[in-house]
Amino acid sequence: MRSSKRNNEVAALDAAAQVLAGSKEPMNCKHLIETIAKKGLWTSPGGKTPNATHYSAIIREIELKEKESRFVKKDRGQLAAA
Repeated sequence: MRSSKRNNEVAALDAAAQVLAGSKEPMNCKHLIETIAKKGLWTSPGGKTPNATHYSAIIREIELKEKESRFVKKDRGQLAAA
């Protein structure tokens, strides 16, 4: 069960990286999740706080991968492609 959650998280991060790479402006997670869903790239599996979960996963990638991360934090709550 845990591995399917991990796979869904990876797919969500891939979708976030794709959307942010195509965006000229940084996004907050609420707007990012809405854009990902509109493009049909990923949908929340029913979690109550997909914005917070997504934000945490992106911040975790930034901290773990540092310069190799696909994301950068531009401002408080604002994320962009690296």
